[in-house]
Amino acid sequence: MSGTLPPYVRLANEIAAQFAHRPTADAATAIANHLRVTWDPRMKQALIAHAATGADDLAPAAALAAQQLQ
Repeated sequence: MSGTLPPYVRLANEIAAQFAHRPTADAATAIANHLRVTWDPRMKQALIAHAATGADDLAPAAALAAQQLQ
């Protein structure tokens, strides 16, 4: 990972940190629900596309949430 993280990655990771106390699958579902309700569709699509590249800069729960958004 080089350079600065895109805003949607940074934000998804910050949200994932708030759910770190939960099992990854449960956290991912909560994150995906939060993103569905609060994020602009362009940000959701950018996160989904970013996760699809196999990027390693997403927290595991955030990456799983991106998959659930598809």
